[in-house]
Amino acid sequence: MKILVVEDEPEMLESIERALKQENALVESATNLNDALDKALIYEYDCILLDINLPDGSGLELLQELKNQGKSDGVLILSARNSLDDKLEGLNLGADDYLTKPFHFSELIARIRSIVRRKKFDGNALFEIGNLQVDITNQALSMNGEPIVLNRKEFAIFMYLVSNKGRLVSKTALAEHVWGDNIDESDNFEFIYSQIKNLRKKMNEMDTGLEIQSIYGVGYKLIES
Repeated sequence: MKILVVEDEPEMLESIERALKQENALVESATNLNDALDKALIYEYDCILLDINLPDGSGLELLQELKNQGKSDGVLILSARNSLDDKLEGLNLGADDYLTKPFHFSELIARIRSIVRRKKFDGNALFEIGNLQVDITNQALSMNGEPIVLNRKEFAIFMYLVSNKGRLVSKTALAEHVWGDNIDESDNFEFIYSQIKNLRKKMNEMDTGLEIQSIYGVGYKLIES
């Protein structure tokens, strides 16, 4: 999962980042509205954790801008305010859920997973594609009960391709989603080629019924073979 945390309280931000990284999430952060807008409108996230009270404006402004731009990233509002009006306004602007501070991190993780499942996998934590069984919660693949062992990056690449099945995914979009916005500093995609090569090898060792096509100079496409 790729998560953007929009939070201006340093201790809260650090705690959320630590909890998410323990779940093998790729985490990026913004501590004010302007930075959050820059990232949310340029990059794609599985879920945005959005504090309403920011030093330079309301997090609800980001929700409005996402709506204006037709962006479909999942959004979970985090706020110390337990106001029904705030909750309703956020949900009406397109937020997927609302969590009031303080909260247990186990609940936060569960809410995020629920949003991602609803957005991309019809609410299912377990599903089949090709001849594979996919367990999102445990980040695991198997076929006929036999596990296919993937590292964290390989699984993230696989899930991004699955969520875009049949569509061309550019190398840049794939890199940004799996490695984060610091990918802008890279001048080549050798690290992607290596991960795709390993992923293909593992999938080809079994009759998975799936194929990762390379579109020369552009990117990749996952199809059922």
